[in-house]
Amino acid sequence: MRHAFLATLLMAAFASSSCKPQPITMQPGARTFTPDSYPSIWEAWTRDEESFAWKELAHEIFVSATFESWEFRWAYVVRYAFDYSLEPEARDEMLQASLASSRQEHRFFVTLSGMDFKESNLAGKTSAWRVLLVDPEGNQTVPLLIERVRRPTAVDRVYFPQVSPYRQTFRLTFPA
Repeated sequence: MRHAFLATLLMAAFASSSCKPQPITMQPGARTFTPDSYPSIWEAWTRDEESFAWKELAHEIFVSATFESWEFRWAYVVRYAFDYSLEPEARDEMLQASLASSRQEHRFFVTLSGMDFKESNLAGKTSAWRVLLVDPEGNQTVPLLIERVRRPTAVDRVYFPQVSPYRQTFRLTFPA
């Protein structure tokens, strides 16, 4: 039961809109963003959730997950290109590659902290958590890749503010 809890927690975090009332769309299409749009887009596609074990009077897990949607990737590239003064051609190339990737895979940037460090390593063999992507019909998909980011870069910390020295960081990839 505990193994499927993380999947349920991630699914609940993304399904719940009580904390994030603004509507979001999964539809691809042209977007118009400025570099200043990134924080609000990041916030729209990021969910935070925690589980508290009353029996132990302790938090079991804190999870923050950003779904790298079509819209998120567009805003990310616009902000990244601005921050690094990319030429328009380089920006457009980066954008096209990122959007093409979004058609092939679903990516999540996840940070979490749990009661036990080894059990909270989603990529480890001793992980207490099982990661699944659950669609509205209840179909479960296992990730193609769970990559532990051992040392998040400065870029990770700037573009994903949930990165913290107290949390482990992961990149999850699912088939589209």
